[in-house]
Amino acid sequence: MKNVTLRQLRVFVAAARHQNFGKAAQELHLSPPAVSMQIRELEQHVGLPLFERNGKSVSLTITAEYLLVYARRVLSTLKDAEDALARFRGLQSGRLTIGMVSSAKYFMPRLLAMFRQEHPHIEIRLVVGNREQLSEQLQGNDLDLAIMGRPPRELATRGEPFAAHPLGVVCAPDHPLMRGERKPASALEQFGFVIRESGSGTRSAMEDYLREWRIDPRIEMELASNETIKQVVMSGMGVSFLSLHGIGLELRSGLIGVPDIEGLPLVRSWQVVHTASKMLSPSAEALRYFVLENGEAYLAREFGALQPTPAEAVSPSPAQSAAAARLRRTARQARPEAPAAPSRRAGSADPG
Repeated sequence: MKNVTLRQLRVFVAAARHQNFGKAAQELHLSPPAVSMQIRELEQHVGLPLFERNGKSVSLTITAEYLLVYARRVLSTLKDAEDALARFRGLQSGRLTIGMVSSAKYFMPRLLAMFRQEHPHIEIRLVVGNREQLSEQLQGNDLDLAIMGRPPRELATRGEPFAAHPLGVVCAPDHPLMRGERKPASALEQFGFVIRESGSGTRSAMEDYLREWRIDPRIEMELASNETIKQVVMSGMGVSFLSLHGIGLELRSGLIGVPDIEGLPLVRSWQVVHTASKMLSPSAEALRYFVLENGEAYLAREFGALQPTPAEAVSPSPAQSAAAARLRRTARQARPEAPAAPSRRAGSADPG
């Protein structure tokens, strides 16, 4: 094992995570043959096979399961060393790996583009996953920071809220829920739901809402993609529960409606998260401060006018009340720069 290289360990960990050499190659910007060669050389050093090949997919052997634990420790320690030494070099350059839940992909890339204008020499790599997947990567020190709705409970992390995050029921613009005035929460039991997969923060928020209002929904489909869910909803095949920050384009175009339902929108918060024991590099600290200082105003400017939080929301928690107040206050301040606010009824939405 003394001749094993860090490159081989990085390739091995990526291949183990994806259980697919092609996807590992994409992540590492290598060719699939290069990944296979690195794995083959590592197996020669170990003296035992690490993967069982089955077509394009692979699975770990027992030997590989044990090696993976130590490989992650080595790479994690090296990353900590790089971050510590980066403090001596200052903020001229750096490399960041940022994880985000899929609902954050509708705003976070643009926020990162604003950050890159101030820090053009910092290299940023984005990883998208559900809450459960990001928790695993935080634990493995694969991420510098994560953008999610709620920090993982099973891991010692530091989560700092930077903006209100409204979630609610969405449906086709001509759906029965869009007709008439505010509907009671019990009305949702009449319709089939298209929901996110287990481990998703959006699904967890939906389950909290349904449990609070004692709603037993009829589940029609379970999908792992917000984009696929939106297409299903727009076709009229069901209703769903999504982040309202993920449907701005569809609302402006009148393709999706947000019905007025008792107790909604459910207001949570967006948080920037890192493991409590992690020493952040100067570049990670800079991004953390940038998100905390600019995230709320940016989201209110982009989405605040489209998704106002109703003052009559039923029995919000103190945290929800504070988040909703911040959203309304910042939306009013940003309104001169924002597009004209369309009606929440999709039929009268601004087609532009």
